[in-house]
Amino acid sequence: MDFNGTWKVYHQENLENFLRAIGAPEIVIKMRKDVKPVITIEQNGTDFTFTIKTPHRTKSQSFSVGKESEVTGVDGRKIKCLIRQENGKLITESDKFTSVREIEGDEMIETITTGSETFICRSKRV
Repeated sequence: MDFNGTWKVYHQENLENFLRAIGAPEIVIKMRKDVKPVITIEQNGTDFTFTIKTPHRTKSQSFSVGKESEVTGVDGRKIKCLIRQENGKLITESDKFTSVREIEGDEMIETITTGSETFICRSKRV
């Protein structure tokens, strides 16, 4: 699956409840709830760099599929995780959440689950 490119988030479902479930401070929830990030993904084989731009900040994180990595969560905290590729999907697993990122047609869909809360983020390639 080719994740390369720039993606603009256009729809987010259940972000506030998800952030509360992972223990994000209310200030983070208020700042994040109306933001629609732009995500640039550079993929070189199994190596990825994600650059996420919002009006508040720009952050980059790099990882390699199959190796333990440290990523920044939706709430800004650092999380150790393992990222694998399965059936064209990028699956990130940590002790706090599971994220599945996939491309369907012209959309990139990320589904992040923690406990009983699921956050769904939809982006279009720009």
